[in-house]
Amino acid sequence: MAKKISLINYMERHYFKRNNFSTLQEMLYFVEKNYGDKTAFVLKDKSGYPYNVSYYNFVKDVESIGISLINYGFLNKKIAVIGKNSYKWAITYLAASIVGIVVPIDKELQPLEVINFLNISEASVVLGDDKNICEIYDNKSKLNKNISFIDFDLKTNSDFFLGFDSFRISGLYNLENDLNPFEKVKVNPDDMHFLLFTSGTTGNSKGVCLSHKNICSNIFSVGSIVKVDTSTSILSILPIHHTYECTLGFLLVIASGGKISYCDGLRYISENLKEYKPNIILSVPLLLENVHKKIMANLKSSLPAKYFSTNKHVMDSVPFFMKPIIKKKISKALGGNLKKIIVGAAAIAPELLYSFNKFGILVLSGYGLTECSPLVAGNNDFFHNFYSVGLPIPNVEFKIDSPNSDGIGEILVKGPNVMIGYYKNEKANIESFKNSYFKTGDLGKIDEQGYLYITGRCKNVIITKNGENVYPEELEELLNKNEAISESLVTGDFDKKIDDTVVKAQIIPNLDFIKNKLKAPTKDDIFGFIQSAVKIVNSKLPNFKHIKNFTIRDKDFEKTTTQKVKRYGKNIDENKNVPN
Repeated sequence: MAKKISLINYMERHYFKRNNFSTLQEMLYFVEKNYGDKTAFVLKDKSGYPYNVSYYNFVKDVESIGISLINYGFLNKKIAVIGKNSYKWAITYLAASIVGIVVPIDKELQPLEVINFLNISEASVVLGDDKNICEIYDNKSKLNKNISFIDFDLKTNSDFFLGFDSFRISGLYNLENDLNPFEKVKVNPDDMHFLLFTSGTTGNSKGVCLSHKNICSNIFSVGSIVKVDTSTSILSILPIHHTYECTLGFLLVIASGGKISYCDGLRYISENLKEYKPNIILSVPLLLENVHKKIMANLKSSLPAKYFSTNKHVMDSVPFFMKPIIKKKISKALGGNLKKIIVGAAAIAPELLYSFNKFGILVLSGYGLTECSPLVAGNNDFFHNFYSVGLPIPNVEFKIDSPNSDGIGEILVKGPNVMIGYYKNEKANIESFKNSYFKTGDLGKIDEQGYLYITGRCKNVIITKNGENVYPEELEELLNKNEAISESLVTGDFDKKIDDTVVKAQIIPNLDFIKNKLKAPTKDDIFGFIQSAVKIVNSKLPNFKHIKNFTIRDKDFEKTTTQKVKRYGKNIDENKNVPN
């Protein structure tokens, strides 16, 4: 235990100094006073020409939207926001979270799913992109109440929607005439001001109720162990309705006086990195894997094959004088300034983290949930372990409930970042807490130094008849390491013949790799590659974990917007299993 105390005590003595806000309203007026002339956002006009928005103007825009929301009668109401990552989304979210209860909704959801969330939340108004607003309006007969529509893409009011620009200008007029009810709003740090719907990767979505205290505590904790300050420049890539991107890629940066730019779309990431030259980005594993594949492909096309023929990393194989040249080339391809990547939302291979570190880019993985605002644990500027999701963030503690012989059990969390509860779901609230600790539903273990390791989801565990536990995520990680496999989904299936649960897998083959080996592979050839990959995985595992059946898929898995494979619905395998 001495090592564990040493690590956490060391961090406590060396935390980065931060201002701790009780509300985002307090944060807004702090940044206006201290960073007023600094650039808060680098945006593009319709012709693609970049321009800057100062902190002073940013705060005035938030105030203007907030004033109009109050003037239109939305004080203390549910205010939904939906759309792509944008400046308008950002100022609306902040204004709504202070004036009332903001309800961020995933823009990728089907219209009827959006309608469902609007009904559950009892939203009075929705602000968003024209596409999303029109889809909702077309299905307005399914809404439980009349709501107002404010279109981000409209300058003036139409017959059906209020125009966002005129809405903002109306508030600005009041502001310029010293009529500012927004600054007089009293925000209770402990009250619900955020209602977020979980992605539901393992079941039905729930409404998560968060307070300003929850969000602000997470901003403070993360900023204490990962340096984010006025020199920070971030490119916002991940969906901003998600707490991961919103808290860490937006609110933390604003609270620190940093600078934000928005990605034009996934296909433009490389171009945007060169345009905005960020020094930090947030990522999900899938995005990072694709970037790494491109880096390795470029290196293999420009370096002799001998540097890739050993088990060593290429940076350990090349002569010392080539290392800075390679690092500079990779850095230039990523904009020239990128030094740190924060990655989360799903499991990531330690080898990938190690590789980026060798290339001179520190990748910090972490663990969090919407219910925890979101971060619980993270690798940081003081300590990082490529095999772990990190140490507890400041003011947050976690423990393992009823660990088995391997130390694995459910992760329980306690801290100011933990949600108020689930919206109008008392049964879930009772089930989700144990002795004031939040039950995450995730399985993990903690080593002697205090590092947390995620091993799976409680609901995903496959239990055999003799009581053996099989963690699907462990098998999926092993499968996905094989170059012949693109993605996999491991589940349990009860076999009546043997009267027991067996492990099965759905597998998407990596056709690019297979075609590189065989010019025109047949279905039998593809089956052979996958069969071989499954046998290799099984050879590393005890018999009760063996994958007994597998199916080769020709369609992608259904995923959430943070690229987690959904373990239900369309991903339930309807094909006949192919014995291995």
